[in-house]
Amino acid sequence: MTQKIARLVPIPGGNKGKIVTEGNTTAALGAIWGGATVISWYPITPSSSLAEALEHYMPRLRRLDGKATYAIVQAEDEIGAAGMVVGAGWAGARAMTATSGPGLSLMNEFIGLAYYAEIPSVFFIIQRGGPSTGLPTRTQQADIQLMYYASHGDTRHIILIPHDMRSCFDFARKSFDYAERFQTPVFVMMDLDLGMNLWISDPLKVEKEPFDRGKVLSAKDLEAWEKQGKKFRRYFDYDGDGITYRTLPGNPHPQASYFTRGSGHDVDARYSEDEKDYKEILDHLRKKFETARQHVPKPMVEMKDGVGTGVICFGSSYEPCREARDRLKASGLQTNHLLLRALPPSIEVRDFLAHHDVVYLIEQNRDAQMAQILKAEWPEVAHKIVSILVYDGLPVTAGAVVKQIEDHRHGRKELEEWREKRLIASI
Repeated sequence: MTQKIARLVPIPGGNKGKIVTEGNTTAALGAIWGGATVISWYPITPSSSLAEALEHYMPRLRRLDGKATYAIVQAEDEIGAAGMVVGAGWAGARAMTATSGPGLSLMNEFIGLAYYAEIPSVFFIIQRGGPSTGLPTRTQQADIQLMYYASHGDTRHIILIPHDMRSCFDFARKSFDYAERFQTPVFVMMDLDLGMNLWISDPLKVEKEPFDRGKVLSAKDLEAWEKQGKKFRRYFDYDGDGITYRTLPGNPHPQASYFTRGSGHDVDARYSEDEKDYKEILDHLRKKFETARQHVPKPMVEMKDGVGTGVICFGSSYEPCREARDRLKASGLQTNHLLLRALPPSIEVRDFLAHHDVVYLIEQNRDAQMAQILKAEWPEVAHKIVSILVYDGLPVTAGAVVKQIEDHRHGRKELEEWREKRLIASI
């Protein structure tokens, strides 16, 4: 649907103590704070300014004894950029790239390698209108499933979904922890509206937290394992959580080395086409994904008892959703709210759906991509989801959300009245 863009009215004194920034810059700062050391990218709107912000701030914030402690490479294309990120992640660096839809399409094969070989890597996806060249200077949320199921074969990926400047910074910082903890590609899902447009925000407060490198074995660790009679097996699930142990290149212990491959392999990283080996690896990858479900950012939920209508939003739709709920409340419709902040979705999302009679899910795409994911996760509550879809390339507005919800409520009321008349006529 098309939208009427509202005129904004300034609030005197309402922005005192605030800053004006945009998501790509705050995400770049978050990546620096999160320990990013290798950045490989190829220019594409609307993600280029994220890499450019890294080029601007890295020389000022990441130096040791006068020497740079990072590498930023503009690759020959998106395929090369993804390959460098995966290679650097395998070597132990905290590596990332930033791209948009067409670049993500090209990166899919390397994403599959990182998933199957279990290599930490971070992909910032700043969405624009698609498909093909589409609308490079417009916004959309239409690459959700391309991220979630990236690459061929059975894959599912962790996606972090910031909704404001604070979460752009925090999720960028935490994305490297998740990538290393779960030894997998991690996506930070943004869009042009969040990434390139200016937003008013509270100043970013930096908290010092240790990096989570995950299950990395040093030479001393392997020596201790030997004394316990344990053998390092790269893809063996020792702890039952789907997360295996890894070593980094340069580890001098005789057991530390293994062969990294994207072809079929067993728990010892040896080439194998055995059906049991293949299934065992796929099953532990799925188990790891289920473990991640318990650790990714939980949704933010606003609940009141006795309210039968819920609203779910994510990303840049958050502020328009807040305003839309205020308007609906003024017209007599009270709603509860859930802000989705990550995939895989946590059980709190399922509980929210089960609690309400109807849940409106706001998305900026044509095909209700997030709704499809949630319905596939929990088909028993799928009938409660009503999609509110805005996909004209412009930032979603509260007015567009309110109109679609009111149209649905009006249509639902007419249907109930028609059913009641049919029932009376049949008596």
